[in-house]
Amino acid sequence: MPFAEYGRYDALGLAGLVRAGEVSPTELLDEALARTALVNPKINAVIHLMEARAREAIAAGLPEGPFRGVPFLVKDLLAAYAGEPMRCGSRFFKDFVPGADEEITRRYRAAGLVIFGKTSTPELGLTNVTEPELFGPTRNPWNLERTPGGSSGGSAAAVAARIVPAANGSDGGGSIRTPASNCGLVGLKVSRGRIPFGPQGPDPWWGFDSLHALSRTVRDSAALLDATAGDYPQQLTRLPVPERPYLEETQRDPGRLRVAFSYDPGLGRSLHAENRRALETTTAALDRLGHEVVEVHLPLPTETFLDAYVSLVSADVAGTLRRAAALVGRAATSDDVELATWLLAKLGEAQSAADAAVAFATMQLFSRQWLGWSSAFDVLLTPTVGVPPLSIGAYQLSALQRQGVKLLATLPAGALLSQRAKLTEAFAQVFEAAPYTMVANVTGQPSMSLPLHWTGDGLPMGMLFTAGIGDEATLFRLAAQLEQALPWRDRIAPHAMP
Repeated sequence: MPFAEYGRYDALGLAGLVRAGEVSPTELLDEALARTALVNPKINAVIHLMEARAREAIAAGLPEGPFRGVPFLVKDLLAAYAGEPMRCGSRFFKDFVPGADEEITRRYRAAGLVIFGKTSTPELGLTNVTEPELFGPTRNPWNLERTPGGSSGGSAAAVAARIVPAANGSDGGGSIRTPASNCGLVGLKVSRGRIPFGPQGPDPWWGFDSLHALSRTVRDSAALLDATAGDYPQQLTRLPVPERPYLEETQRDPGRLRVAFSYDPGLGRSLHAENRRALETTTAALDRLGHEVVEVHLPLPTETFLDAYVSLVSADVAGTLRRAAALVGRAATSDDVELATWLLAKLGEAQSAADAAVAFATMQLFSRQWLGWSSAFDVLLTPTVGVPPLSIGAYQLSALQRQGVKLLATLPAGALLSQRAKLTEAFAQVFEAAPYTMVANVTGQPSMSLPLHWTGDGLPMGMLFTAGIGDEATLFRLAAQLEQALPWRDRIAPHAMP
């Protein structure tokens, strides 16, 4: 096979070539490394190479898994790989080296994937752009002046640039789905408990976070879920075993689904014109495919939701830095982390345990109400993001703003808490850019972004499909149908290799 054709294959396609003896795992790794060398200087997606470990794995004999020989990248957060640094986008973790694999990494390797590097993430995965001070900004292959999103932005950029056909990600508020939207990819946040965390680390962000991947095709997402889902002894949250493999679901007719959609701006202030056009196109396609399409209004108590979300995330950041002292060997200082991270940690420390408990209860009550409301339909359709991919540096603070944030971080606990409403407002730009994805993190529902819309100037924007807890099967059946009806596979980013 001419290696010029590497980028035309998805992960299952490359694995098929390996099984047929048409190409070797070493040849695929060589091609992935060559593409990294050519493309990565422009996009800054891969921040750590593991070539020697990858070649050792091939030489030792790869497992006969569904992805045997396929090059793969893991996000430099949560997916610990024993003996390789996991910096989490942070100066504080720049010398941290995990001593053992996490379960997700074991499962990737058991599937035959050849992990040869790690991708960039914002510090601790905290925001929806990937511009950590430690490594600098990751750029979008569709437009180098735009962000691929975050926090799985490095993985998304690497897949969109066709360095690899799929890559690992995690999603605590949209961190798989936002980069998928920004980079023209398939991105699934799975149901809570579908893919296990641990055994070393906790289930992050009060259970809001989940692990999976970004891919160019629906079938790769399904097959990767088949390879990584399921219980193990140390798993805390569990779901029933699916009726059949998810790859099989992609070949099944979804039937006539009741699909609700909304023109509401979610947690944002207004609906972007591109999102209105995307909704009109997508709902028309769903109607042509025979689905029942119903307009709804989103029962989102925006102020209450955001206040509780910020409370819980800031408490988690504070706890993360406190726990990290045992990993790093010392306590974190304001010089070890970025300013926004430090402020969130200080806010988390200022809260009482009762504050966090009230916020968590608020989110549980919201989830019960939302799940009751959404049980009237099979799938909810909204845009994935609120705006097209942001410009690099969109969240960069001015010198005056930085001084103000530094001052806030020095306030006593009571004074800082009195400013919490202003702090939430300070993050308004983040919520405006990601006004839809956080809901499924809180409720635990599966939620998938599909690349169904491109703006007038050629930037991708995804459509978000959310189903009932545990019902990834419906999403895969519908996604495969839309992939045929509104194909995206042959769209190649201007700064990608063909």
